[in-house]
Amino acid sequence: MQITRVRSHVLQYDLSEKLGYSQQYYTKRSAHLVRIDTDEGITGWGECFGPGNIAIANKSIVERVIQPLVLGEDPLDRDVIWHKCYNLLRDHGQKGMPLQALSGIDIALWDIAGKIAGLPIHKLIGGSHRSEVSVYGYGMMLRPEHPRELAARFRDEAKALQEKGFTAIKMKVGAGQKNDISLVEAVRDGIGDDLTLMVDANHCYTTSEAFYVGHALEDLDVYWFEEPVAPEDHRGYRELREGLRVNIAGGEAEYSRWGWLQLLESRGLDIAQPEVCALGGITEYLRVLALCHAHFTPVVNHVWGSAVALAANLQLLASIPPLPGGLYPWEPMLEFDTTDNRFIEDLPLTPLDIKEQVRVNGGKVNIPTKPGLGMEPDQEVIEQYEIT
Repeated sequence: MQITRVRSHVLQYDLSEKLGYSQQYYTKRSAHLVRIDTDEGITGWGECFGPGNIAIANKSIVERVIQPLVLGEDPLDRDVIWHKCYNLLRDHGQKGMPLQALSGIDIALWDIAGKIAGLPIHKLIGGSHRSEVSVYGYGMMLRPEHPRELAARFRDEAKALQEKGFTAIKMKVGAGQKNDISLVEAVRDGIGDDLTLMVDANHCYTTSEAFYVGHALEDLDVYWFEEPVAPEDHRGYRELREGLRVNIAGGEAEYSRWGWLQLLESRGLDIAQPEVCALGGITEYLRVLALCHAHFTPVVNHVWGSAVALAANLQLLASIPPLPGGLYPWEPMLEFDTTDNRFIEDLPLTPLDIKEQVRVNGGKVNIPTKPGLGMEPDQEVIEQYEIT
């Protein structure tokens, strides 16, 4: 079997309202899918992390830089292909966009392998440690409105997610330290004391600012404080972990086993959040997972994008071993985007039905068992939203 073509599909549509996080507001939803064709008619799908113009730039890397390197290769030679591409790209990008592009390629190769074997990816990895996984609803995005109005909106959104069956939720901050604390207070007031709450700063604070907000999060029983400072600031992460009682989470902006080794050795994380669509794909994710567990750091995957990314992460979450083990081991969760995302709802030929599963299964979803990723994109939906 040989790879005959690699195609990149950048999808996009206009959102009905402006959404934001600590770094910017945005008005478009986008996703970047990768399709690999073979001479035996088996097709694999992957996804590259990165929205908007980043996706458009990554399309060129996928099709013009990586495709010539992999045409004619056996798609089952995933590790050979990974190292061939990484070694030839090393001088031009050991992190960032080249790794995002390679991630989509690699995920598609795993999809092909699963389809050839007639097995879901988690079986190829080594089996499923769980048949279902808890879901946390990610929402409460920033809007360009008065802080009091935003706090009221956050309270209502959080309560609505609770009523839909989510047992854990995550909110954004980044409106200024005091305003951020007010936002978290509003959410906690809306959901009460029983729901697990996480706070994502998208690295908007200095270390001293993160301490100021973090002490308030302790009193509000926040489970984790995500990306409190810049991802390069390993010492800041360690200081926060040593000085706060709230768990410190991060790592979505880290790449490859070498970047993750440095991050883990800094001992600044309570919870690691690798992004499989960015760090190098499933092949490299498994190495990063092993490093995290070698440092006794639990993993909750960062998930952003379409149903392809969601399906890939469900396969990976099934394969994460218990850490450290026991009768009631610590369990990972699936991050689920509850905001307007047609590329989750409409893209799969067979819906994943995450929201409905959450509603009827006590906040949990089942691990897909069909071959490969366990889902197939609808080509008509791709054609409807493709922009390049």
